[in-house]
Parts: sequence; structure tokens; C-alpha cells
Amino acid sequence: MKKIKIAPSILSANFARMGEEVKSLEESGADIVHCDVMDGVFVNNITFGIKMVEDIRQATTLPLDCHLMIVHPEKYVERFAKAGADIITVHWEACQDNLEEVLKLIKSAGVKCGAVINPDTPVDKIRDVILMCDMVLVMSVFPGFGGQKFIPSALDKLREIRAIIDESGKDIDLEIDGGVTAENVEEIKAAGANVIVAGSAVFKAADRAEMISKLKA
Repeated sequence: MKKIKIAPSILSANFARMGEEVKSLEESGADIVHCDVMDGVFVNNITFGIKMVEDIRQATTLPLDCHLMIVHPEKYVERFAKAGADIITVHWEACQDNLEEVLKLIKSAGVKCGAVINPDTPVDKIRDVILMCDMVLVMSVFPGFGGQKFIPSALDKLREIRAIIDESGKDIDLEIDGGVTAENVEEIKAAGANVIVAGSAVFKAADRAEMISKLKA
């Protein structure tokens, strides 16, 4: 089993104190900073863009995982790469037939690439690109807002994708995002996820280091 990595989502952070929030994650043992970029078109919410990623890059040495929940992500790939993203993930639902080209574009910008599927999208939609990814992200809530409840059907998708990855022998991370808690994280890891995105669970915890440690254990 690959090493478990915790990627707190800054969607749940205090945006007025973002530098301190990111430092707190680093000090609390987080492995990755998950940056949820939303445009108000692909999802019904607006968060932040390239400037925020640039500023977060100055505040931490942790890898930045930029999850683009936007239409036409190919227009912004190079700018997010220059801003300091270490990995850029894009949705099948935003790219569809263009997904392979967008993933190649991300790689050509010098960063890791990942494909994302929503809860109602079958694994078959991304099966042909899984092995060209550095990471595959399964959404366990519908994207747009933090604090939602975990959708259990995501576990079947994790198992299916983990089997494809393991059979290939490739070093590909499998990430889960949405509704992860200390109570359900064990079954999530057992299903094959090794990168755990947790927003509310970490940011609302009385002791963030203790929560991150609990999610990893």
C-alpha cells in the first residue's frame, strides 16, 4: 500500500488569514495543500484563482494540489503551473473528449497531472487515461461546497481504479475528496485511496495535528 498522504482543502480555511492557515497545516503534519479553484460556471460557487495560488506558494514548501473545477481548464494550465502548482487535476465533466489533450498539456507545463470524476460519472469515462495520470481523484461529494456528506458509492470507484493502478505497476496516487471524517477514513483507505482530502475535518478540529495524525494512522 502506498504511503497515506493528507491533503487538507483550504476551501475550509479562513481566507483572511491564509498565510497563517497554510503554515498551521505544515506544522500540523499535512503532506499536501489542496487548492479548490471554482469559477461559478462549472460549479455553483466561486473561490479563488491564480493570485491565491501564487501567494500560498510563498507561504509553504508543501506540494500544491490545484483542483480545477472550471470550464476550459486548458486556458489556465500554464498560468497555474507558473503560479506554483505541483499537480493540476481537471474534471472529465469539464473536458470530456478533450481530457487526454489537457492532461498532456499539464505535463508539458512541467507539473504532475490528474483526472477527476464526479459522483455520478463512471470510471469507464477515464479508464483510457488513468495510466497517463500522476493522480486520479474520485469525488465523494458533488463539487462546489465544503462540509457535505460522503457518498458511499465512491468506495466502489476507488476499488476499481486501485485495481487498474496496481495491475499496471505504475506509481499513481489515488485521491478522494469530499465528506472525509475520522469515522469513515478507514474504509476509504481500505478501498485504495492513499491521498485523503479533508477540509472541515481538519480546519474545524480543536487540534489539527491530532486530526491529521488520526486520518493518517
